[in-house]
Amino acid sequence: MTAPAGITAIDDALLRRWPLPTVDAEGDKESRGRVLVVAGSREMPGAAWLAATAALRAGAGKLVVATPQSAAQTVAIAMPEARVIALPESEKGELRVEGLILLEEVAEGAAAALLGPGMTGGEATVAFLAGLLPRLMQGVVVLDALAMDCVLGLAPLRQAAVLTPHAGEMAHLTGESKEAILAAPEACVARFASRWNAAVALKGADTCIASATGKVWRHSSRCPGLGTSGSGDVLAGLVVGLVARGATPEQAAAWGVALHARAGELLEQRHGGLGFLARELAAEVPPLMHSLAKPQ
Repeated sequence: MTAPAGITAIDDALLRRWPLPTVDAEGDKESRGRVLVVAGSREMPGAAWLAATAALRAGAGKLVVATPQSAAQTVAIAMPEARVIALPESEKGELRVEGLILLEEVAEGAAAALLGPGMTGGEATVAFLAGLLPRLMQGVVVLDALAMDCVLGLAPLRQAAVLTPHAGEMAHLTGESKEAILAAPEACVARFASRWNAAVALKGADTCIASATGKVWRHSSRCPGLGTSGSGDVLAGLVVGLVARGATPEQAAAWGVALHARAGELLEQRHGGLGFLARELAAEVPPLMHSLAKPQ
């Protein structure tokens, strides 16, 4: 795989030259980072499960999931590995700001936090997430889906962060047309990564990643089966799990995108090009990480 001049291709060789932080053989779950996943909704409780499972499969050590009260029992039953916090919500499913106090202690100790997968509630929920950001200054924040609206009118972010938009979401966040973004994705992602002071992964068959300092990477994969419900939740979970282990925001984005794509390719080999499920992706990740850690 090649990339234009000045843009680094994400391939196996790059990943081996850019290894993930080593795991301390004497360490415990605390040494691999605490992760807070704020995700899900009354209609999409599974998004929290998908993202949280992926975070653990990426190697995160300790997990807390915060989800609207209407989804909390479902998530807790599906995910016995997690502590689950039920957040107060309105009758419309909007998160209520008084729920922020429930997350203060957890947020303070989080090495990484993922906000947004599967969340609904519009402006009220975005206001809740924006109110949470100042409580997450000690770790890295991954913003996905609705949570990316927190950057609207806010530049730059005050903490280390990763954003994971597709082209349509990037158009919404930037005010540029989707066509203009797709015509020059590397330039777009570099410009806004700098403006937001965050790593940005512009998702697609060709995913472009930029660091806040302007370095750009590209990953190419032709796996149409990854275009399925919940796939983006898994990717966001992989990224937050990797930063919890100590990866930098741009490294976690690059590795997360590559592992996500390779997991899809393995499932494609077994099931065909279409029809595998997002819930099946995360289980493919640990052996992939092990394989990429081996010298060639």
